[in-house]
Amino acid sequence: YPLVCLVSYDLKVWDLHMESKPIETFTVHEYLRSKLCSLYENDCIFDKFECCWNGTDSAIMTGSYNNFFRMFDRSSRKEVTLEASREVAKPKTMLKPRKVCSGGKRKKDEISVDCLDFNKKILHTAWHPQENIIAVAATNNLFLFQENY
Repeated sequence: YPLVCLVSYDLKVWDLHMESKPIETFTVHEYLRSKLCSLYENDCIFDKFECCWNGTDSAIMTGSYNNFFRMFDRSSRKEVTLEASREVAKPKTMLKPRKVCSGGKRKKDEISVDCLDFNKKILHTAWHPQENIIAVAATNNLFLFQENY
């Protein structure tokens, strides 16, 4: 039986029959290492981001700062960062993947780690057990997203 948990910067998948080490690890917040002092000063180190499985346990989702949420495909190891906000979540609108730049020169479509809003966070996520529909809670907003058919 697999168990998933978010530990510091990593999402870890554990096999309950093998307690010595996780069977899979996905990096979630690596770009925040340089912001540890800011996170500590703002009590953000105590934030508890939920993580959840899709209906077939083939993908994992968790929340992050700046109203971002991350999805990880367990077999292909592909990952995507998406944003839940009123500006980008209009009906029938495709969500564009977001990238966070942790230093140096950033590309046009990237957001600098210095520009992240630590007051905007997705702490709660849920995945429909049969359909490819997700729910993410951002502050006082609930966003529902469905795969485009």
